[in-house]
Order: sequence, then C-alpha cells, then structure tokens
Amino acid sequence: MQHEERLRIWIEQGNVNISQLFFHNYKSLGIKDLDAMLIMHMTAYKSEGNHFPTPNEFASRMDLTENEVSMVLQRLMQHGLLRIGQSEDQKGVLHETFSLQPLWDRLVDQIAFATNEAEEETHKNAEGEIFSLFEQEFGRFLSPMECESITMWLDDDGHTVEIIRAALKEAVIAQKLSLRYIDRILFEWKKKNVKTLSDVERQTKSFRTVGTRPSQQPEKTVSVKRVPFYNWLEERD
Repeated sequence: MQHEERLRIWIEQGNVNISQLFFHNYKSLGIKDLDAMLIMHMTAYKSEGNHFPTPNEFASRMDLTENEVSMVLQRLMQHGLLRIGQSEDQKGVLHETFSLQPLWDRLVDQIAFATNEAEEETHKNAEGEIFSLFEQEFGRFLSPMECESITMWLDDDGHTVEIIRAALKEAVIAQKLSLRYIDRILFEWKKKNVKTLSDVERQTKSFRTVGTRPSQQPEKTVSVKRVPFYNWLEERD
C-alpha cells in the first residue's frame, strides 16, 4: 500500500478529541483506567453518529464481555458521571443517548475548586506575611491588640495586603511607625476610594513636589527631586 493511500485512510477515519483535563484528572474522580477506556470508546461512537452504543458494540471493540461493559456503565451512572437522555431526530422520533456532560461538568468544577483553593492559600500566606513585615519594620513583636487591629483592616475594613503594605511604607517614609498613624492613612485612602497601588501612587503624588536647587557654579542649575514629609494625621476634608 502506497504512503498516500495510507494517509488518505488515516484522515478519512477521523479523530476523537478529549480534553487533557480528562486525562489529568479522571483518576481523582474515582474513574478506573477501564472506565476511562470505555468513555473514550463512547466518545468515538458519538463522533461516528452512534449516540447510544449497546454493551455488545462496546464489547466488540474492548477486551470485555457485555456483562462487564454493563457493570462499567452502571458504575459511571452511580457516580453521577454519566446519564441517559433522549434526543429527537429530524423525523420527530425520540432516541436514547448517552450523555457525558455530568463528567465534563465535574471536571471543570474540580479545576475551579483547585484554583480557588490555591488562590485562597496564596491569600492566607500573604496575610500572614504582613504581620511579619510589621514586626520587621517596628523592630519588635506585635502586641495582641496590634495584631487585632491589622486583622480588622483586612476583615472588617476590606483593605488588601498590598494597600496595607503601602500604608506601612508611607509611615516608614514619614518616620511615624505607629498603628494609629497607619490607621489614619488607611482611613483617608478608603474615604478617597483608594483601592489599588495605582490609586496609592496618584494619591501620594498629590502631596509630593519637585523643586530645584542651584549648584555652586552659577552658570549651571541641577534639578533635584524633593519629597517633603506629609502628615496624614493632619489631613482635612
């Protein structure tokens, strides 16, 4: 058989597409390798237009008896991964069909759950690090009351870790390392709807000025950026 003829036969047979999510996660859903193979055959039959293959048809392609195929199908349905539905053809005749939609939904839900868990873990780690950052800047351990204040900024006031870190940075620049001072900064930012680091940058820039200072040589002038101290405790409406 010529190479071109082999290629033509290969192309005409078509392909069966199954998401990589299935191969990466079917084990965690309790799907056995044998079940996974039957699911792939079911997908192949569907691509051929056969939406409800019989146990005998499955057995003709697999190293299973009809009874073993029935047991696999029953197991998938008991686990809520397969259901039998109905579809109507062009003549209005109802036909039974296998639907793997419950399996695909479960896979997507599992990925979404795992992603949310990872994001939540990252968020918790970031919150834990903010306490260490305060202790590092304060040069001492935080008191229980100070820890409670930071927790309230996060939980009650809804400030993000990034915003609290930026407020701490402002306090360090002003050399006013106290939670009262930082609390005032956060209060003013919340009042001005400061929610992102870009908002913080715009807010702080409004209190910074750029000045110039002449050098010792009168014919030359050197521009120097000056960052004056801004007392957040004296903020007024």
